[in-house]
Amino acid sequence: MIYVQHLLGVGHLQRARQLAMALAQQGFRVELVTGGMPRAGADIPGVNIHQLPPTYCADASFSLLLDANGREIDETWRDGRRTQLLDLFDRLSPRVLITETFPFGRRMLRFELMPLLAKARASAQCQLVISSIRDMLQPKSKPGRNQEILALVEQYYDHVIVHGDPAVARLEDSFESAAVLRDKIFYSGYISQIAAAPIDKNDAHGEVLVSAGGSGTGLRILETAIGARASTRLAHIDWRILVSPAIDDADFRRLRQLAVQGIIVERNRADFTDLMRHASLSISQAGYNTVTDILGARIPAVVIPFADSGEIEQTLRAQRLQACGRLAMLEAHQLSTAKLATAVDHALELDTFLAVDLDGATNSAAQIATWLAALQP
Repeated sequence: MIYVQHLLGVGHLQRARQLAMALAQQGFRVELVTGGMPRAGADIPGVNIHQLPPTYCADASFSLLLDANGREIDETWRDGRRTQLLDLFDRLSPRVLITETFPFGRRMLRFELMPLLAKARASAQCQLVISSIRDMLQPKSKPGRNQEILALVEQYYDHVIVHGDPAVARLEDSFESAAVLRDKIFYSGYISQIAAAPIDKNDAHGEVLVSAGGSGTGLRILETAIGARASTRLAHIDWRILVSPAIDDADFRRLRQLAVQGIIVERNRADFTDLMRHASLSISQAGYNTVTDILGARIPAVVIPFADSGEIEQTLRAQRLQACGRLAMLEAHQLSTAKLATAVDHALELDTFLAVDLDGATNSAAQIATWLAALQP
């Protein structure tokens, strides 16, 4: 049973879906419990999906949980969802419980996750409780938060799977207390949708792919890319601007009006991974899924990490990969058409191969099977 809650974009859900698929391919019965806003095309072969009453955050401050109608959730709503989740656990009776991000994040969901963990540890059937986290975390600024996380891992969790490659970044790069958890940490490698498929560069479309994820936070990147195209070495090829559905229709129309010949502006597409595989260069934020797609596709890239409301997780990831010589990074406050054009030309000079493990979903599934086998008498 995998619990995942996406609040702003869809990165957490996409990563959990890949893990669920790999577990199903390993022979597990997989139950994916999701608590974010429903997404079209969410079906996964061999995986049962359970949708809780959805909640999300309106902005990157992550200060307020809203229901599907945009109203602030209340205690009645919390009670109802908690009951649903606990009933699901009882009915599904999993041998393994995986919580995506928690307890390293998603603290706003403690109202249901703490009872879920207590139920799992009291269950005779549930043999493993695992935390599934990405390569980089948002460092905690409030006093006592790291100690709280450590206590929760110690009390409730058997293992922590870090979906990254320690050759690029280690958990202690973003969680200073990681050394305490050394015996519980397993580095799976990055979870990449592209990793398993061979890449034929002779079949490249040759576009520049400009994207900003599934939230509404990347509008300025899209605008700047349209303005920068003419000043780059790639002004002679098409640029495809992908616009999140979270960006309103008025801004979408304005982007289309800014576009000249050779610039395609459209909404996000389901075949994003294929577009990335065949692109000549990517311009994007530095979210986990997009970066792993870049690494898997082995294409030049410029990233502008999301950094609103004190968020530095994407910046940390981008800095590590820039230090490896794999991509060019611009901080959000540096973003201009001139600097983006310069960064594009610089990215074209970088080596697009980085020796990094991108088989994180398969590695995670195999390791979970190994852990379970070790528990058998």
